[in-house]
Amino acid sequence: MKIIGMDSSGLTASVAIVEDDKLTAVYSVNYKKTHSQTLVPMLDEIAKMTELDLTTVDAIAIAKGPGSFTGLRIGSATAKGLGLALSIPIVEVPTTDALAYNYFGTDRLICPIMDARREQVYTGLYEFKNDELSVLKEATAEPIEETVERVNSYGRHVIFLGDGVSVFKEKILSLIKVPVTFSDAAKRMQSAASVATLGLKLFKEGKAIPASEHVPDYLRLSQAEREKAEKENGGKDEA
Repeated sequence: MKIIGMDSSGLTASVAIVEDDKLTAVYSVNYKKTHSQTLVPMLDEIAKMTELDLTTVDAIAIAKGPGSFTGLRIGSATAKGLGLALSIPIVEVPTTDALAYNYFGTDRLICPIMDARREQVYTGLYEFKNDELSVLKEATAEPIEETVERVNSYGRHVIFLGDGVSVFKEKILSLIKVPVTFSDAAKRMQSAASVATLGLKLFKEGKAIPASEHVPDYLRLSQAEREKAEKENGGKDEA
């Protein structure tokens, strides 16, 4: 089986190809360009380099969210268009699940944190059991204080990763009561390699949908929608 993975949910744009248990190609960029400028050219480049026949692809795995509203829209539109053009399904992979998959096999807790603005993070909590990703807390948006409190309650060594590390590291250190590791650059950010690998596993489990049904999972309202809601409620913020 052959899967194309895509992730544009955060600062990094990433595309990968996984065939069975082999990572054929991965292309990631985190440098001053919008995902609309990078995602399709990246896919085109790795397709050429690997002599990929797109008609042999079985599915598209996409980081479905949470994450950047603009990034998610670009990634979803790209994946949906490709899926419709090739008549193949989409596998929706929660962004935080894919981030956690960067640490496949670790015996520590894994806590992805993405900067969600407004002093909040997109996060979840995970562990591996017998090489299977176990979800202890599904993706959510919350204040970083709530995230650290949850981690502390487990009393175990935890790994934090994601773009929220650079934003909230000092805050975490002031609150954490368990041994902590902050991911280095190699595994900190989103990677389509993890999206594609986890997506292939989900695809084999029958967890794919028609491309026409795919929509990103934003978890919360966009800033424009929040501002509109605030005006309609007399200035009260319900986000």
